Amino acid sequence: MYETEYKRKFLVIIDETVECDRALTFAAYRVKRTGGTVVLMSVVEKPEFIGMGVEDVLRAEAVEQAERNLDARLARIRDIGEVKVESVIREGEGPEQIERVINEDRAIAILVLAASSLGEGPGPLVTHFAARAHALPIPMTVVPGRMSDAEIIDVC
Repeated sequence: MYETEYKRKFLVIIDETVECDRALTFAAYRVKRTGGTVVLMSVVEKPEFIGMGVEDVLRAEAVEQAERNLDARLARIRDIGEVKVESVIREGEGPEQIERVINEDRAIAILVLAASSLGEGPGPLVTHFAARAHALPIPMTVVPGRMSDAEIIDVC
């Protein structure tokens, strides 16, 4: 018996980079065409211990910034059309938290990253996960950072 609703999730890491937008565009158009869900994940670094509650203020500011980034990306997805979206904010080291979310949510089927458009290497997350691809339980899609929206839509 086949399920009638497609449950695959595409995980996109949300930050302030241009590459983030390329990965988001790919995942959103792919989900729009094939079904599933886009999971937007933002990772907030733990503040160093400073004392006297300063780290709590820094943490709150970092979470607010992550929420603003997520809101901006949610608006972008709304512009694309009917795409199911989930979001998650985690605190800690980026790659470690990404791996945790992948291991916790078995419906996440693809990690979508984009390579740097600056020509100075693929970028830190792509480099990290490419080196550890053997350890990931899911495939990783790397979108070229210089692709336009039209080019991304064409391949979705």
